Amino acid sequence: MPGVSVTSVKSDGCLELVADTARGRARYRCGPTATAMWIALRVHDGNPDAAAHILAGLWHTDPVNARTDLEIWVEEMSDAGLMRAEP
Repeated sequence: MPGVSVTSVKSDGCLELVADTARGRARYRCGPTATAMWIALRVHDGNPDAAAHILAGLWHTDPVNARTDLEIWVEEMSDAGLMRAEP
């Protein structure tokens, strides 16, 4: 989303985001799993199928399960105004 930027990925694997909101700047912290999802989506230009495929390989899980987890997380990030799902 416009106005959202990554400030850092910490040594513990957590991603820190800053978002400009109507009430000012807000900081968000994502755990290591969410950080992996963010990076996978960015590396694959927002393609959830490609991101889920790479995550499934890293996590040794079924790609369908990785895609479901990714979809849930994207919805949560969208609800928070940090991400926008585009068809």
